[in-house]
Amino acid sequence: MASASYAEDLTCSVCLALFTDPVVLLCGHSFCRECITLSLSSQHQCPQCRADIPKEGKCLPTNLSLKSLVEKEVNKRREEGNVKEVDEWQCSEHEERLKLFCVTDQQLVCIICRDGEKHQGHKFKPVKEAVAPLREKLEAYVPHIADDVIATEMLANTQREEIAKTKNKAQQLTTQISRQFEEMHQFLRRREEEIKNELKQKEEAAVEKMSDTLNTMETALFETRVLEEHVASVLDITDPERFIKSWTENNSRVSLEHLFRPRANELKVVNASLSLGPYESHLQFFMWKEMLQVIQPRAELLSLKSDVKNITVSDDGRNLMYSPIIIKAQCCNQMCQSLGFVQRGSVHRSFGSNSFERGSVPRSFGSNSFSFNETCREDSSARYASAFSSNNFTSGQHYWEIEVGKQNYWKVGLRQNYLSYNEQEYVTSDPPTKLTLTRRPQKIGIYLDCLSKKLSFYDAENMTHIHTMSAFVPAEAYFEYKFSQAADHNPLRVCWF
Repeated sequence: MASASYAEDLTCSVCLALFTDPVVLLCGHSFCRECITLSLSSQHQCPQCRADIPKEGKCLPTNLSLKSLVEKEVNKRREEGNVKEVDEWQCSEHEERLKLFCVTDQQLVCIICRDGEKHQGHKFKPVKEAVAPLREKLEAYVPHIADDVIATEMLANTQREEIAKTKNKAQQLTTQISRQFEEMHQFLRRREEEIKNELKQKEEAAVEKMSDTLNTMETALFETRVLEEHVASVLDITDPERFIKSWTENNSRVSLEHLFRPRANELKVVNASLSLGPYESHLQFFMWKEMLQVIQPRAELLSLKSDVKNITVSDDGRNLMYSPIIIKAQCCNQMCQSLGFVQRGSVHRSFGSNSFERGSVPRSFGSNSFSFNETCREDSSARYASAFSSNNFTSGQHYWEIEVGKQNYWKVGLRQNYLSYNEQEYVTSDPPTKLTLTRRPQKIGIYLDCLSKKLSFYDAENMTHIHTMSAFVPAEAYFEYKFSQAADHNPLRVCWF
């Protein structure tokens, strides 16, 4: 029989019984697999040394050496007749009746366990005395458990409904995608047949023309060869009378010049090279352009509007342009009026010193001297041009594209939901989030789904998704960019197809 110290080495410190399927932790301590699994469910520390155990440490390796020793100890005890029938009310360590309840560890113990070092300072109660408060607590929790079961069932049913909705929606989208692709396939197949038929017709016309020319050539070739043979046979005749008679029988009315004229000079090879124009070299591009005319829905044809005085909208409503002359004139007029300058007659567009009465106002006020060029600077508050679309989005799905080009600053999207570019940084609104893009897009595609209230941004040149955010609906398309002091030759532009 194993010594007391040896028996302790084969005993789990949690259940205080011989190890069952022992596992080893990183810290080197071993426990029953079931015991350590229950312990790790509440804390990720070794029950013995309190060393941290990573969450993935639940898959612990079996301590094969310890398992072998335990099996040998169990077999030895059986051979010696020391293994008794397990009594669930008997302490496995001290073989005493479990008469006490350790409140601290929440487990049944025997009297010897109470006085042992492992339960030193713990609170104990007789089993019968510990039952009443525990039963009372459990009975109090029963209604809560029932309510939680009902709530969980409702959530589970709702989740099942959402799963069904998602599957139905996916099926609907799959059908819709197949239908839309089939429409494009039908268009492409139809145009393929039309272009092939056009090529076939051109081929037949060219071949027919060349075949007629070939027939003419073959006829001329046959006639020339016949003439060649006839002349050769006539020339073989030495008798003058027979020579003349043989030649003039069939050629008395045809001059020698006409008869021996070069027939090849009258013929020309027909070179009807087939060509389909742009379809031959740019077929895919032209098909794409044609498809733009039949695809529905198409990109929105947004028209811009702006109430800012120094911002001009092009006649077609696509471009925002900054007009610096307006704000300069307003700035100088307001400054001159505030300083008391008296102008001659009507307001002038130029602001030289001869535009004002000589001596009306000195060129300096104390130590603060100025020039008219300095006072006519542009209003810094008007350095950002903004505009809205005439379209008001309240329902449905909408897509539009904005050509931002190489602008150093811009905002596109909706008034409260937008994507901005400034100082080589892309930032979204609500909440502000910095984005990292692999390339600098020249066109931004914007997709608004009013039903789901989602706003998405794309690199319109390759349709790469940039970002998706929640959106406020109804809304108008919003545009903003930073202008330079000179007239803007690189305006923000709405793309039309």
